[in-house]
Amino acid sequence: MKIDVATGWLDAARQVISPNADDRPPGTEPELIVIHGISLPPGQFGGPEIEQFFCNRLDTTAHPFFQEIENLRVSSHLLIRRNGELVQFVPFHRRAWHAGVSTYCGRSGCNDFSIGIELEGTDEIPYTDSQYKELLTVIDTLCAAYKTLDNHRVVGHCHISPERKTDPGPAFDWVRLASSRC
Repeated sequence: MKIDVATGWLDAARQVISPNADDRPPGTEPELIVIHGISLPPGQFGGPEIEQFFCNRLDTTAHPFFQEIENLRVSSHLLIRRNGELVQFVPFHRRAWHAGVSTYCGRSGCNDFSIGIELEGTDEIPYTDSQYKELLTVIDTLCAAYKTLDNHRVVGHCHISPERKTDPGPAFDWVRLASSRC
């Protein structure tokens, strides 16, 4: 697995380009990795809805929950599906819209300096072995490609937006993630 730093694309990921991205502020490099959890509809896995949502193509009549999120414009750099499939929406050198109102170590606006990784899942259902395997490989690959990243600066959405977000939730095994990294 490799990242083309000139383009910001991961060679092992399927590309689905999201319009919900823009340039990082001048001179800003990724310094933080933020782990999220998502399922659409809530608690359901494997459908096209996450990709549709990140690309502003979600059929809001297909499920009652979709009407609650129909005006949101969000994205993530990467999605790791339950089977370990990687889908990239935004090049890593660009700003994805994944963190919202957020703060890390007193610094606000985490979208500016972070890479967002979504895991297909919920707060309560354990993530899969395939997801952990791919997540660990992706983190190592990101740290090798971007010297501003450190594999110890990996947080959950819940850590940078604790009043608003709970993901990746109690089902995420932080001990497993930490024990597998250098």
